[in-house]
Amino acid sequence: MKKDILEKGAILQRDKETYAIAPHIPGGITSPDQLRKIADVAEKYGAQALKLTSAQRIAIVGLDEGKLDEIWEELEEKPGAAIGMCVRSVKICPGTTFCKRGQQNSVEVGLVMDERYHGLELPWKFKMGVSGCPNDCGEACIKDLGLIGAPKGWNVMVGGNGGSRPRLSYRLVENVPTDEEALKIVDHVVQWFKAKDKRGRLGKYIEEVGFEAFRDEILDGLKV
Repeated sequence: MKKDILEKGAILQRDKETYAIAPHIPGGITSPDQLRKIADVAEKYGAQALKLTSAQRIAIVGLDEGKLDEIWEELEEKPGAAIGMCVRSVKICPGTTFCKRGQQNSVEVGLVMDERYHGLELPWKFKMGVSGCPNDCGEACIKDLGLIGAPKGWNVMVGGNGGSRPRLSYRLVENVPTDEEALKIVDHVVQWFKAKDKRGRLGKYIEEVGFEAFRDEILDGLKV
């Protein structure tokens, strides 16, 4: 019986025969050349569809298992971490790079996070979001870990997730004044989660122990 092929970033489709893959597009920021290549490869290999994903990628849907290696070679792209126990995605809004409402540079910070963490193996799946203003187009409110820009700095959010048991994230630290300090907190949370080695989403753990206890635990010894 066929199943997902983790090492090829391939997800078995409803027909139980074909697969979908998603080249990694950090922050959803791409180029005309990359778009042309994805379209050309999809057409050449008879893809059933190109699907924009919630993780700011383009999924190529309905591919023959036997052609997956050739397809990845022609794309010259890394697979997006769409499956597996790892950091799945870092969703990024336009921030001060493009958006008139941006208050912090979500693109720059989000791309740093993507470079550091995308695909990082963890005890459970883990999603991140970075938003340049409180409108939160990067959806940090439903991510395991996220940043939301404010006039005085970054608000660090933890414990959100969608799915069958949706949770809104909690504000762990507010008004962190610099990108470097915010990234230090992000790294601390990621490394803490990895070392904790617990099954389940971060929000589930927070629910079990209570947010106040979690905040004390996670920030103990952290200096920013």
